Amino acid sequence: MRVVVGVGGGIAAYKSCSLIRSFTENGHHVRVIPTESALEFVGRATFEALSGNPVHTGVFTDVPEVPHVRLGQEADLVVVAPATADLLSRIAAGRADDLLTATLLTARCPVLLAPAMHTEMWEHPATVANVATLRSRGVTVVEPASGRLTGRDTGSGRLPEPAEIHALAMLLSERDDALPQDLTGRKIVVTAGGTREPLDPVRFLGNRSSGKQGYALARVAAQRGADVTLIAGYTSELADPAAVEVIHVKTAHNMHDAVRKYAPEADTVIMAAAVADFRPTTIAASKIKKGAHEPDSIQLVRNDDILAGLVDARRNGEIADSTVIVGFAAETGDENGDVLTYARTKLRRKGCDLLVVNAVGDGKAFEVDHNDGWLLGADGSESALGDGSKALLASRVLDAVVSVLTSAPSPLSDHG
Repeated sequence: MRVVVGVGGGIAAYKSCSLIRSFTENGHHVRVIPTESALEFVGRATFEALSGNPVHTGVFTDVPEVPHVRLGQEADLVVVAPATADLLSRIAAGRADDLLTATLLTARCPVLLAPAMHTEMWEHPATVANVATLRSRGVTVVEPASGRLTGRDTGSGRLPEPAEIHALAMLLSERDDALPQDLTGRKIVVTAGGTREPLDPVRFLGNRSSGKQGYALARVAAQRGADVTLIAGYTSELADPAAVEVIHVKTAHNMHDAVRKYAPEADTVIMAAAVADFRPTTIAASKIKKGAHEPDSIQLVRNDDILAGLVDARRNGEIADSTVIVGFAAETGDENGDVLTYARTKLRRKGCDLLVVNAVGDGKAFEVDHNDGWLLGADGSESALGDGSKALLASRVLDAVVSVLTSAPSPLSDHG
């Protein structure tokens, strides 16, 4: 894939180096087009070394090749990170006064802009209007992260981490279109990761969940305009997604309480976490030693079923009837039935609106960056989600959520 990486003139320009490396290490052909201001922060030689291609800023270099037209025409994907307030303004106005803005005018591929600026600049009506204009033209402008800015300032406007920008950029490539803002105004709760049930101060019962699928759901939902609360158990040291409120929990009981706290205000609850079914009846106050006092067995007690409890809460009026509830099922199948057989039974037992079904084992689902599976609906519909990145699977699940929220036919029928 031919990727153009544009770099605006902000302090976050140094992060673009990691983004460029991510693209090149995945085998993509990368052309870096910085603004003149960007070169005040990161030198031309750095961009050329990372991309393996020459770097120019003006339209009068290598004129016979007409680079200001050709680069945009040939690109499969354009990513600009950081996109400063000034750069967003010039792009929205259709300016073509340097190589980057000219390239963006000729690009007909997916375009992703990752803003980075001080909070006051991001929230200024001029910037808000520019972002709205760009989105109306089919450009994906990602929501920035919150955190430390230049100097002592903190707030919204921080550039998302390079890994997150890369994941969203690859999602655009897989979708081959912009991320819609079809969840604007919606509140979504997502659970992710595994829970740990302590045996003693150093041991626990756990599982292999990395949290990557739940984090992908939260990330994509936020970038589609939703107000997202992510309730995260233990994960593979994942960075908090940009524009997402993250609540960290440890045990199944902690997750149960957090879900019941935030679900009443949600339009949708997506239970992607791998919640422990059982916990030890007692927790040893000190480390269990080998030897004369080691236990013969460990007694377990069943944890509350959070998903089934949510459905009951909806029936009892504790959460709104309109709340869409999405469950996840990790299945292996056995001599008594295949993955879908067990999933259909689980959907009937749980009573949720949608059930995402993953076949697990042999490098599937857990601890990997890709996923596939099926989506079962309470109305009896069944659709294959198709193989792809976890961000793509998240996007397809959210397509179905939007369909339920708007009572439209599911777009996933094309994948079946």
